[in-house]
Amino acid sequence: MLAACGESTAPQAAAGTRPADEVGAFLERHWARPLAPQGPAPEGFGPLEAALDPESCGSCHAQQLADWRTTLHSQAMGPGVLGQLLDTAPDALEEHQACIRCHAPLAEQASSLSETIARARPRGGQAALHEQGLTCAACHVRAHVRFGPPRRDGSAPVSSAAQLPHGGWKASAAFEDSRFCAACHQFGEGDFALNGKLLENTYEEWKASGHAREGKTCQSCHMPDRRHLWRGVHDKQMMRAAVTVSITAPVRTGGEVEAALAVRNTGAGHHFPTYVTPKIVVEIYQARADGAMLRGTLEQHVIARLVELDLSREIADTRLAPDEEATLRYRKRLYPRAESLVYRVRAEPDAFYAGFYESLLASGETANGRQLLRAALERSRRTQFTFFEERRPL
Repeated sequence: MLAACGESTAPQAAAGTRPADEVGAFLERHWARPLAPQGPAPEGFGPLEAALDPESCGSCHAQQLADWRTTLHSQAMGPGVLGQLLDTAPDALEEHQACIRCHAPLAEQASSLSETIARARPRGGQAALHEQGLTCAACHVRAHVRFGPPRRDGSAPVSSAAQLPHGGWKASAAFEDSRFCAACHQFGEGDFALNGKLLENTYEEWKASGHAREGKTCQSCHMPDRRHLWRGVHDKQMMRAAVTVSITAPVRTGGEVEAALAVRNTGAGHHFPTYVTPKIVVEIYQARADGAMLRGTLEQHVIARLVELDLSREIADTRLAPDEEATLRYRKRLYPRAESLVYRVRAEPDAFYAGFYESLLASGETANGRQLLRAALERSRRTQFTFFEERRPL
């Protein structure tokens, strides 16, 4: 799985091109992988100003820290990723970078990871820097200089803002540009692909959408009001906002019942879902008076990019591009105890991971990371949820 991450040439600007604009040039410098070490802190910096951990940033930026803690960015180096990395060599730096270039990109995190692998286990106690995933500093700090968007009114601190904590920050419009997110959420030409399609293609999907034409950036949906939330396929509210679900009421004809359930991608500015890990399951079934499903009555349609666990081939791609619709048509005999017809849409955000971790554990190919991979498997199984359900009487 780590090999599929590759060493992306993805758009520090746009897919593999060298930008001429100021934002693109900034992003090429900002996301030049691997990131350079921060180096010595400037003279006069206190411990908090020199620190790179999120808790130190949160001493002043409390709301941002609270938001970040709830996100997958904060869990980017969770047990599934770290469990695989613990079975690599401590000095396999290029192999590490294939993963941590996005999951924990700071040079200081790379060093922390190597030290942990050398011990063959996490150190325990307070999380090491690499275990904290995509931190504040990963996006906002280079050579101990802070970067961020202009203030809401468009202003920025003057260059002589030495009286501000950590010398203020350097403002760049790049932080409000979708290309900032593309640094991790888009593979480039020549990167890992299946069936002629890049494994990670979210930015290009967005570019082809109405959202891009209307000026709705990634940040518009995933960082509303500048909140550091990044909600996505794991969030019930985001899933409801991404699609429009419509049903056709059940019609009884003789001994059969007919119905339909349609899902249209009306809100996601990219494919629904965009990556290979989630699976959306559209279902219709007959239920008893107590609500229980009657065996033999279930019909399903899966919306996903299904691939082999070893990423050797694409099995099917039924994802919905913006404005595309999938319809599950139901026709089955009416069961004697059926009281209602249930229409349901479920999300399995980590469907691929669950299968992958289970297979990896069964193979016996993991040693040092086995305990972490078991935890990752259980976590991935718990992420399923239903975001649409309606019952109609029969």
